Amino acid sequence: MFRGKKYQDALKLVEKKAYPFDEAIALAKKTNVVKFDASIDLSLHLNVDAKQADQQIRGTMVLPHGNGKTKRVLVVTNTKTEDAKAAGADFVGGKEALERIQKENWFAFDVIVATPEMMGELGKMGKLLGPKGLMPNPKTGTVTMDVTKAINDIKAGKVEYRVDKESNMHVSFARVSFDDQKILENLTALLEAITKARPAAIKGQLIKNAVIHTSMGPSIKIAV
Repeated sequence: MFRGKKYQDALKLVEKKAYPFDEAIALAKKTNVVKFDASIDLSLHLNVDAKQADQQIRGTMVLPHGNGKTKRVLVVTNTKTEDAKAAGADFVGGKEALERIQKENWFAFDVIVATPEMMGELGKMGKLLGPKGLMPNPKTGTVTMDVTKAINDIKAGKVEYRVDKESNMHVSFARVSFDDQKILENLTALLEAITKARPAAIKGQLIKNAVIHTSMGPSIKIAV
């Protein structure tokens, strides 16, 4: 794959070694090749067989300082409409909101929170919402009667971590504009959450390889 001169110059600054967290964070900022406030992502290769049900790793957490992304929330409910509006949901609706998605291809939101009574209708839309990662799920706290907490968590910087079929995981956990200490605290908290979700069936070290990188910058290996 062709890489531009800025990327090639940034890549020269990265040594083939595992960096301590603080050094890796400073280097990630230094190797940022874009002018906008790039995200900083964590990418992991895990010692799991993701095809095995007992080796799946999936969860959510609220980062100490958020990840700098403001998510637009659609709450699908018939019973908690006023609570959702009061909590700051960007969109609130029932069956009519789902019909709008189907008929108008409307996706002006990033997350769907649903109350349980709506899951029958949402289930019919699995083929549409599933591939986009928008299907609400009790495991991620997006199917709940406590829509206020769900909205507050999402707006505060709640992120989802999930291992893919190749046993990899990717999570955006900060922005280049964050100060180094906040980035460090977010990274540490995220790795702790993932480590605690370690499946009982796993033998040996959970994390085989870990790197951080900005949106379009080179990967920097970290010493986990």
